[in-house]
Amino acid sequence: MSWDPYASLGVSRTASADDIRRAYRTLAKELHPDVRPGDKAAEERFKQATAAFNLLSDPVMKQRFDRGEIDADGNERMASYARGPRQSARAHAGAGAGPGPGPGGAAGAGDPFDLGDIFSDLFGPGFGGARTYSRMRGRDIRFTLDIDFLDSINGAKRRISLAEGRTLDVAIPAGVETGQVLRLKNQGAAGVQGGPAGDALVELRVRPHAFFRREGQDVHMDLNISLTEAVEGARIQAPTPGGNVTLTIPAGSNTGKVLRLKGKGVGGSGDQFVRLQVVLPDIVDEDLRKFVKKWPKRDYTPTRPNG
Repeated sequence: MSWDPYASLGVSRTASADDIRRAYRTLAKELHPDVRPGDKAAEERFKQATAAFNLLSDPVMKQRFDRGEIDADGNERMASYARGPRQSARAHAGAGAGPGPGPGGAAGAGDPFDLGDIFSDLFGPGFGGARTYSRMRGRDIRFTLDIDFLDSINGAKRRISLAEGRTLDVAIPAGVETGQVLRLKNQGAAGVQGGPAGDALVELRVRPHAFFRREGQDVHMDLNISLTEAVEGARIQAPTPGGNVTLTIPAGSNTGKVLRLKGKGVGGSGDQFVRLQVVLPDIVDEDLRKFVKKWPKRDYTPTRPNG
């Protein structure tokens, strides 16, 4: 559950900008690490209060938080994305259940208050802690990106558009799997008072494929072949994640026979395994019926389980 910036400052959701500023000044004067050195609990409360002030003192970010578009860490809850063929991206809230190890800056129209001024007002212009806590790194923001199976095997580049109009280019390495997180340096929320931007953390989610499936570094699939191809053997075109290849079907192949395509798995290090399935035509013509009736039945009855 996300933390509540209003509760961190001890103000109501109807608090004015002046109320927010006064509440933060009071907490900063009480909790600043230079006032209470070595008090880890006070330092964490101060960081949380600063993160809350960064969010609520920015009118644009405050409105977006109040509307539920972002969480207290500045992460997107709802966004519209550029979609290409079979491509989508969804913003995913959740960079942590609180402000994290340090406060970050809010991305938006800019902080109308200068934290350095607040610390100077409280402690004087020569107060050493003012610079330390007025220049802060921005928050990391987290996204979930849905990608096609073939993109996860071969690698790809995708561009996603965020709600505020900003775009992110994501290079997807070959061989990624669902749950893998890509870190885009300095693509998160903007820093405060000249601090560095946070990072964008992109969690990948691979869509299932119509017939390919992955097992470790190998790729598996079922391939339909005709009765003629199974009996006589054949050379046919078979799909792989990298494109079609010629596959030799041995004469006398049966359903369940597995053929191996070396080096056609993930990133060229795995293999592709093709399981054959003998398929009869949708419409069995009279010639096939007559042929089957004449077929010798000895030695050709398939083994069936008892019971």
